[in-house]
Amino acid sequence: MNSSSSIDLQLNQRAANLCDAIVAEATDLRTRIFYVGATRIIDLGVDLAGRSVGGLEAGRRMAEVSMAGLGKVTFGIHPLTGGPAVMVRTDAPVAACMASQYAGWEVKGEGYFAMGSGPMRAAYGGEELFDKIGYREKTDVAVGLLETDKLPPEAVCKEVAAKAGTPAEGLTLLVAPTNSQAGNVQVVARSIETALHKLHELGFDLSRIESGWGLAPLPPVGRDAIEGIGRTNDAILDGGHVVLYVRGDDASIEDVGPRTPSGTSNDHGRPFAEIFAAYDHDFYKIDKHLFSPAVVEFVNLDTGKSWRFGEFAPHVLQKSFGRVP
Repeated sequence: MNSSSSIDLQLNQRAANLCDAIVAEATDLRTRIFYVGATRIIDLGVDLAGRSVGGLEAGRRMAEVSMAGLGKVTFGIHPLTGGPAVMVRTDAPVAACMASQYAGWEVKGEGYFAMGSGPMRAAYGGEELFDKIGYREKTDVAVGLLETDKLPPEAVCKEVAAKAGTPAEGLTLLVAPTNSQAGNVQVVARSIETALHKLHELGFDLSRIESGWGLAPLPPVGRDAIEGIGRTNDAILDGGHVVLYVRGDDASIEDVGPRTPSGTSNDHGRPFAEIFAAYDHDFYKIDKHLFSPAVVEFVNLDTGKSWRFGEFAPHVLQKSFGRVP
């Protein structure tokens, strides 16, 4: 991992500190804090009846927790849509995005499923990815994000804690559905992460990446989970713009660069909800090379050269976001 894999980055402790700050401002952030067994739950949009409605700031905070505090998330204006955008930056991209933010843990239980992300993954270390980036951690606290419209039962919380090697009372889970304000923001904040994961799939040495910057339009909140998943994916696949600051030779960048954007996939070119439905709502049937920003730039810090690959797909965004021309 760049910035020295031998160092204990304390990803989970960093994230736990951010969670404590959310708890201290729970009322202002419109979140609900409670316990399932001994596990602390931060609900940012599941239990609307209980006023866990979350919001833009809750989603921004959630996104920074997902990166273990090693990335900054702000709001801006997207030049393509003229509307709100989620901007993210990090000087520790592999640790923040791959060891923490990537949703690589399928959290399952009887009648329960959620996509799990956050630094609890580094404590579990169950993905082959961790062998590649050379980082796992042992910790007394663990923090994870669950993308789901259901709160986790106690059995699931206990299993997650056990796999992360922490006591149940040391586990904090932040929960929000994609079709909520907070969930909408935190998913769209994954533009850099998708670029890094695509490069990982293409065999690029991620340790060469020093910093990352990303921007993607914030879509209207979906009316249901499927629409939410579709719009947040389209925000990155069709409107995402990422700049990566790298070291090393130019030839390898010129080789991998054209293959990095989402447009290189045969599945690209229509709203993600349509693609998802065509594959029976099974992510694993979709071409994995689709999952990347629309535009990816590389800046070589050693040679001073830069490249831009890919293009935006405004017609897909307009159809996906349900906007009247």
